[in-house]
Amino acid sequence: MDRIVGVALDLVDEEGAEALTLRSLATRMQSSTATLYRHFSGRADLARCVVDAVFAEVRLDEALVEASTWDVSVAHIAENMFAVLERHRNVAPLILSEIPMGPHALRLRERCLSVLVTNGFTPLNALRAYATLARYVLGFAVQAASEAASSGAAYRIEGHGELDLPVTAYVQSVGPIALADEFHFGLELMMDGLRSRHARTPTP
Repeated sequence: MDRIVGVALDLVDEEGAEALTLRSLATRMQSSTATLYRHFSGRADLARCVVDAVFAEVRLDEALVEASTWDVSVAHIAENMFAVLERHRNVAPLILSEIPMGPHALRLRERCLSVLVTNGFTPLNALRAYATLARYVLGFAVQAASEAASSGAAYRIEGHGELDLPVTAYVQSVGPIALADEFHFGLELMMDGLRSRHARTPTP
């Protein structure tokens, strides 16, 4: 089973999410779709397993998580999620179809929620914080997939010859902004907001 899912992930990495079908996987494995149907009920089931295999690659520094403040720990989790999704950029479209509910994805969610609740977040705010962070990470993963498809590497600010855009001309001198820089800047802003909100929220 793990070997089949590994081959399926390779297929997505190399050919894109749309290439993932039981037929294409059977061809790659020199097998038959009938054999694969013994393991998966259909493409959606196969896609869920591929997504969870990606979440299985998220490796947290547990010593850091245990010793750090909650904000550093949560940022560490988000950064590692993004690093893995960026490495498997073509998987992002599969995650858009439904919330990841495989065992590895659920354990990662549990770890993040545990950090938040242990540090005084109410259940509602812990869930809100995790959901927002997860969607933020996924949004950047989708953008990374889009940039990979278009061979782009950074956000470029450009003017238009027929328009007078003096501020655009002024700021574009900083050059293209790498996606990773955007991600980390936005994550810092989000953590600043969470810290401020948490400081104003009474401990349950």
